[in-house]
Amino acid sequence: MAATWDTIDRYVVISTDTHAGADLYGYKQYLPARLHDEFDAWAKSYVSPFDDLVIATANRNWDHEFRIAEMDADGVAGEVLLPNTVPPFFPTTPNITISLPRTRDEFEKRWAGVQAHNRWQVDFCSLAPTRRRGLIQIFPNDIDMALQEIRWGAEQQCFGGVLIPPVSPGDPHVAPLFHTRYEPVWALCAELDLTVVQHAGAGSPEMPMDQPASNAVLITEMALWAQRTLGHLILAGVFERYPTLRFVPTEQGTLWVQQQLAVLDAMVPTMKSEAHNRTYGMFGGSSVDALTMSPSEYAKRNCYLAAELMPYDAPMIDFMGADHIMWGSDYPHEEGFTPHSKLAIRWALHNRSEEECRKILGGNAGRLYRFDLDALAPVAEKIGPTVVEVHTPLADTGYRAPAAFGYRPFEGGLALKRLAPARG
Repeated sequence: MAATWDTIDRYVVISTDTHAGADLYGYKQYLPARLHDEFDAWAKSYVSPFDDLVIATANRNWDHEFRIAEMDADGVAGEVLLPNTVPPFFPTTPNITISLPRTRDEFEKRWAGVQAHNRWQVDFCSLAPTRRRGLIQIFPNDIDMALQEIRWGAEQQCFGGVLIPPVSPGDPHVAPLFHTRYEPVWALCAELDLTVVQHAGAGSPEMPMDQPASNAVLITEMALWAQRTLGHLILAGVFERYPTLRFVPTEQGTLWVQQQLAVLDAMVPTMKSEAHNRTYGMFGGSSVDALTMSPSEYAKRNCYLAAELMPYDAPMIDFMGADHIMWGSDYPHEEGFTPHSKLAIRWALHNRSEEECRKILGGNAGRLYRFDLDALAPVAEKIGPTVVEVHTPLADTGYRAPAAFGYRPFEGGLALKRLAPARG
């Protein structure tokens, strides 16, 4: 009998947080011909604000052979792709991919860019169909166009879910995600059994970007607006109406979830009409009254957390259950774990059971993103970390800060700088 993914002496590791995208001019072939001249003019004037997209490390986003070689060396058998490079017609700002279109004309151009990225993903995943899954990227500005794109993506073999952007508070151009206008999106994702994914990153459209602290505030608050979505979906009754819908907050850490749920668990019962609470009762409403479970119960059923795990995430593994936690490397970002993912996995999971590790490192991702885990087993048998290796504790790293986006105890992606050209 052939060995299966959960019986081999190595772990099948799937990174649920990797980034990829085409080179700037690589997107042109995926755009409608009517936009080619406008694209040429835009591309000629475009200047990327990100060093990792203009120096020698940029090709990690689209160089298939190089990327596979680095995955093999890092012990990673499969990857879920999130966008990283610049789709056509996006603006030149530090919050380039996390700000939503503000006008119809801007939306239509950037929507064409997003569609180009989605179609590029089909070709990129076809180079390693067993090892890659893409995400159908949509904008929330036009629901009908989003639904059409989701239906198109579901017909492809390479997509494992739908990527929805966070909506920052008070955005005058896009309704918040608790709005009923998104009901068709949740219904379609549930019908098609597509996982809904949301990566950290949103910038307020009204935030001044000309202040000394503007960029620092932007980067340190990137995850905050995305984290609001969990509460929005619970309070709007989305998980009540769609019990099989899967929602995955990605690269937002895990420690925030329990604190948010503690607040919701305390407040929701008092907001219901049946509680006759004179203070909080006025803040409830029909969607809250319709909830039949506690917020924590919805989260433990519908929510899955994808993060660069650290030992400090252990309480959340216990709280959510190993069935609802997934590992990510954040490749190719320099703050990620590559090229020392095996060390990072040992650091975070050496004292968890083998059954838990198989779920967290690959099993859950296989289920949520449609990987064939047994097809990945032969890959993992060659490159994956061994069970014995993962459960061998590291010596004291000297690392103490539990911040989700702080410095790592390993070189991580910082080692990628070795191939970057010297700057004068």
